[in-house]
Amino acid sequence: MLNPILALRACFGLFSTVSLSAASLPVQSFGILADGRPVHLYTLENKTGLKAVISDWGGTLVSLHVPDARGRSADVVLGFNTLEDYQTKSPYFGCIVGRVGNRIAHGKFTLDGKTYTLATNDEPGGIPCHLHGGLRGFDKVRWTAEPTTRDGLPALLLRYTSVDGEEGYPGNLKVEVLYAVTAENGLRIDYMATTDQATPVNLTNHSYFNLRGEGEGSILDHELTLYASRITAVDRGLIPTGELTPVAGTALDFRQTHRIGERIDAADEQLKFGGGYDHNFVVDHANGELRVAAKVREPVTGRIMEVLTTEPGIQFYSGNFLTGNGVGKSGRPHDYRTGFALETQHFPDSVNQSGFPSTILRPGETYRSTTVYRFPGK
Repeated sequence: MLNPILALRACFGLFSTVSLSAASLPVQSFGILADGRPVHLYTLENKTGLKAVISDWGGTLVSLHVPDARGRSADVVLGFNTLEDYQTKSPYFGCIVGRVGNRIAHGKFTLDGKTYTLATNDEPGGIPCHLHGGLRGFDKVRWTAEPTTRDGLPALLLRYTSVDGEEGYPGNLKVEVLYAVTAENGLRIDYMATTDQATPVNLTNHSYFNLRGEGEGSILDHELTLYASRITAVDRGLIPTGELTPVAGTALDFRQTHRIGERIDAADEQLKFGGGYDHNFVVDHANGELRVAAKVREPVTGRIMEVLTTEPGIQFYSGNFLTGNGVGKSGRPHDYRTGFALETQHFPDSVNQSGFPSTILRPGETYRSTTVYRFPGK
């Protein structure tokens, strides 16, 4: 089984092999927290027109401007114009989620003979679980931000220390996340973490995409390919059963390209549990090396996005719980299925599933993970 610590240590020694240099980035105010600390927006841009705006609140990707097939730029991630909306209305738009992304069954796990109890802040199918790090996960804290460069291009290094006992997790966890634009028209995200006690770690970014542009309607006509032959099948509480189920012959088979909406209402038990797609796909041939896990094409604009990751799983979510709560940057509400997520990750509830790749980080080990959202053009 792939171990996120040992496998990635050898493959992607981010801060030991990448030369980071001091730099300045365009920065602007994004508001003031109740405790008086300022929140900022930092802009990263490459020479081919990709521009990412990132906040130190939640490590949030607030906007991502990408040219289409004709060179016309649009913001392709859902979000808000104000810090207050991110604090009060956001369904994890664009943020870093942790310590553990996705769900933990009943908010409990046992590690080295001790049982830990976490907040249960989600209840799909009427069954409580712990989701995305709890009531105050990494999406709801202010990160320390340091402008820098990677491979000569703009980058932003974010740091946060999650103290022992925070949200019920053991150990002081030091986390660093590096956002960087690439020469291949991508946004690269590198994650690193160390701990002084054994603890589960499964970090990801929770951006919602619409490749026509934020506020430009449904994502159901987007054409999706997932390089995954299996899913971690779930029960009605969206918790994995432990089975790695083949997608062949089901509405979850995206090995050949399909429109997202083509089979979303099929009479499939897995789709009924999620109210659509909300499943972890097992990336084919995952071995800790950076590889393409998904590809999406929007037919009107011709915009293409590839998702590359070192992770063994990718959660495809079709925006089934978007309800129009809050007005987006475009001035339009975030309505049902107007955004989709492709969250690179280890599998949900891995801490309770001995047959899944381990998410346990121990003292002396270093967690590393890399994901790239790449926009190759035509």
